[in-house]
Amino acid sequence: MPDQTTNAEKLDRDAVADRLTDLTEELRAGENVTVSVGNKDMVLTPPETVGYKIDVIKKQSRFRGNHETVRIEIDWKPR
Repeated sequence: MPDQTTNAEKLDRDAVADRLTDLTEELRAGENVTVSVGNKDMVLTPPETVGYKIDVIKKQSRFRGNHETVRIEIDWKPR
């Protein structure tokens, strides 16, 4: 059974960039990757090669206003 942890929050751009930088540094280190999700830390074991997918969505609506989304997915089978 999968162990899934989700957290959603509003952050300023610098805080988001810091979290992405932390993930980048963990991936570059080449060992385990620790990802903080809310108040929980998940330890992951990515191999040397991982899957990477990025989606960019731009929606325009006269009534709801414009909306932009970037989704980044990185996946792998643990070592």
